[in-house]
Amino acid sequence: MNEMLSFLGIVLMVGLTGIGSSIGVTICGNAAIGAMKKNPDALGQYIGLSALPSSQGLYGFVGFFMAKAALDKLIAAGPVSVYAAWAILAAGIILGVVGAYSSIRQAQVCANGIQAIGNGENVFSATMVMAVFPELYSILALLVTILIVGSF
Repeated sequence: MNEMLSFLGIVLMVGLTGIGSSIGVTICGNAAIGAMKKNPDALGQYIGLSALPSSQGLYGFVGFFMAKAALDKLIAAGPVSVYAAWAILAAGIILGVVGAYSSIRQAQVCANGIQAIGNGENVFSATMVMAVFPELYSILALLVTILIVGSF
């Protein structure tokens, strides 16, 4: 049972961050398609901004490797404790939910920047800076995950 709770945490950290990133890049991709109608010359900027929400999915992937390694170590040492199982589950929920939410919110910032660039505004750099702020919380969630699974 404890192994199942741990695996559920791992599934959630990868699944939710992946879902959030796919929603995020879709939001940006839709904005980019609309902006290309007005300003097709800025395709590189649209692609750069559209790729940003995908990083949270990568954080879930990093969390997977960290949590899976910790869980393998725990299983090799004997039965997984209730404490360890709930800790890995909590880490998965934290990283998954924060990663998904921040990816979607980051995409909204990027989509607004893409729209403005499509209208001829020079806001690529400012949009990149503003888009970092929601992502910082995913980085913090990844760090918390690393600290939790690193404690075993």
